[in-house]
Amino acid sequence: MKNLAGMMKQAQQMQSKMAEMQEVLEAAEHEGSAGAGLVRVRLNGKGELKKVSIDPSLFSAEEKEVVEDLIVAAHADASARVAQMRDEEMKELTGGLPLPDGFKMPF
Repeated sequence: MKNLAGMMKQAQQMQSKMAEMQEVLEAAEHEGSAGAGLVRVRLNGKGELKKVSIDPSLFSAEEKEVVEDLIVAAHADASARVAQMRDEEMKELTGGLPLPDGFKMPF
C-alpha cells in the first residue's frame, strides 16, 4: 500500500507540473518571419495566431500571392518554434523520459 500512496503522490505532482507548464506555454509568444522579415506572425505557446505584421511595401495587387505565401511561411516558422519550446518543456517535465509517438498531452 505504501507504494500505491507514493505513486499517487507522484501523479499529483506531475499533474501540478503539467498545469504550470500549460500556463507557461499560454504566456509564451514566438515570432516567425518570412521574406527577410517583411511578413511576421506571432503565436502563443499553444500555436494560436496572435498577430500578423506585414511590411507596407508589400501592399500592391501584383504582390497578393507573394504576401499570402509569406504569411503561410511565417506561420510555419513560428509553429516550429512553438513545437520546439513545447518539446523542451516536456523533456524537462518528464526528466528526459521518452514518450511514445503520438502521445498527446492535454494541450
